[in-house]
Amino acid sequence: MIFGPKGMWRYVPLQTPRILRRAAIPSNTPPGRQQPGKAVGPLRLLSSAPILTHKESIMEICMFFLHAIIILPGITASGHQVKSFFNHTAYLSCYFTNSQKTDVKDLRVFWQKGAAEVVHEVYYGQEKHDNLSPKYINRTKMDMDKWTLQLLNAGIMDEGQYTCIIQHRDKGSPKVIHTSECSLSIIANYSQPEITQLPTGELKPKENLNLSCSSSGGYPEPRQMIWLISYENTTNRHIHHMDVSQDAVTKLYNVTSKLNITVPTNVLTNISCLLHLREELGSLVSAPLAIEIQSEEMEQVKVNFFGPLIAAIILITILLGFVILKKNRNISSTSQSASLPV
Repeated sequence: MIFGPKGMWRYVPLQTPRILRRAAIPSNTPPGRQQPGKAVGPLRLLSSAPILTHKESIMEICMFFLHAIIILPGITASGHQVKSFFNHTAYLSCYFTNSQKTDVKDLRVFWQKGAAEVVHEVYYGQEKHDNLSPKYINRTKMDMDKWTLQLLNAGIMDEGQYTCIIQHRDKGSPKVIHTSECSLSIIANYSQPEITQLPTGELKPKENLNLSCSSSGGYPEPRQMIWLISYENTTNRHIHHMDVSQDAVTKLYNVTSKLNITVPTNVLTNISCLLHLREELGSLVSAPLAIEIQSEEMEQVKVNFFGPLIAAIILITILLGFVILKKNRNISSTSQSASLPV
């Protein structure tokens, strides 16, 4: 399988080589010399290798190109890591400097994913779409100034190894002058983890508290989810099983972890969950769930304390009212006595 000057690929079956050699020279003849008066016999056919099948021919040609990429001068092959956000444009560079200032009309730029999918082709200055893989139609653009392929609306299915191959149209058949590889990885941001109570309702001391923490729409799969329970100056970490599901269409992940504890009492408790992502993506933490529940004993103490206190306040209020009322009456009587004639 090789590049054809007019088509995308052209299959050329390999010709089976025949093994030829000259007639044997007697063993007593010194190397490099012939016996006087005896000429070397003509070439004759000794054997022929079996004819290769079509599949074997393709394999042989693939091996040829593999060796060509490694040893031919002027050809470079290197791997680069490229990351792009989900549903954004991914930029894949050929890393081609074009030091010879070759006109793009004399170059053929070919992008492929893996070994079979045709992603993009610029055929001597003109974009060619005839041989593109269906999922890349109307999703790619080539910036010939920067030698960069733009892959629109990058999704999880676009992850993988991409190869850029550049041919120069010279005398004779086109010649590969540059190859480069890059690996595309997709990143999708997870939603902020959210804690929900199962079931909802009023919390009571010493009962079981069932909590669930969820985050959705992210990629790649996160490492783990950790529960953080803080009270006073102490924080405890709890690692529970994390349920992971993947959307059948988008391939994005949804994760959930559950926590079952006894309702904390008599102390302010903050519960949150921490989602550890992979590589350099960091972590996400939920808003804290604050719980402050008093035990029944503490509630009884409050009742016993506040009952007499309220009664005392009421009594003092009544006494103050009585004193103020009596004082007002005395002032009124004095005023009336002063107004009588002598």
